[in-house]
Amino acid sequence: MPFADTDGIVLNYRIDGGDGLPLLVLSNGLGLDFSMWDSQIPALVREFRVLRYDTRGHVASSTGSAPISIDRLGRDVLALLDRAGATRMHFCGLSMGGMIGMWLGIHAPQRLHGLVLAHTAAHIGPQTMWNARIDTVNSKGMKAISDAAMTRWFTTGFIARQPGIVGAMKASMERCSAQGYTRCCAAVRDADFRNAVARIKTRTLIISGKQDIATTPADARYLAQQIAGSEAVELDSAHLSNIERSPEFTQSLCAFLRKEGASTPTQRSIGLR
Repeated sequence: MPFADTDGIVLNYRIDGGDGLPLLVLSNGLGLDFSMWDSQIPALVREFRVLRYDTRGHVASSTGSAPISIDRLGRDVLALLDRAGATRMHFCGLSMGGMIGMWLGIHAPQRLHGLVLAHTAAHIGPQTMWNARIDTVNSKGMKAISDAAMTRWFTTGFIARQPGIVGAMKASMERCSAQGYTRCCAAVRDADFRNAVARIKTRTLIISGKQDIATTPADARYLAQQIAGSEAVELDSAHLSNIERSPEFTQSLCAFLRKEGASTPTQRSIGLR
């Protein structure tokens, strides 16, 4: 896999799709790597040049020694965009990736064509939950929390029907660096966009899950109320609708991005390989 150096760390990334197509960046959820988007790629590459990356501290991307914040993770995306020689992008982030998307919408709107915020919230709490999870991982490792994560990420019906997919996601989470994971937990814990999210003016789609207990439909409604002109889609899933309801998620994503004026080519062919 290609790697990009930024801010003293190395980010693992992958690009699919033809040169000259509009650039779409996909940002993974906490504890996952960019393979979480595999089922979206066949449809997306027909219309987009897709850049996926492992968030710092996740799987094949290094962690570094500095504290991690959503601000830092947002700047990682901009560094990848600069390295690509692209001025603007469409961005889709899920959960933690959605918080990165909010940061971009607030602080770097000039770099965005369209913004998709999936299964995320302006503030994900409570703080005590994050602190307890950090303590558990620090003392017992990633395997101590991976089973519980599957029950948040997927409905019981999906877990029963698709044990292979769920097992692959569990294995991906367990490959995540404990240090990287806990630092990103702290970043999500400390992020609060409730007083800033209304500043987002980029075209925005909000995707939520009816059975998502991690970032609830109420969290999505709050974002929709705060972001003027945003669109919202609610799917019958838990936290990872891009996997549990892959066709519906992909259809919603593509329909939003291909709307008139949304799919504009990058000004230069993307330079990363």
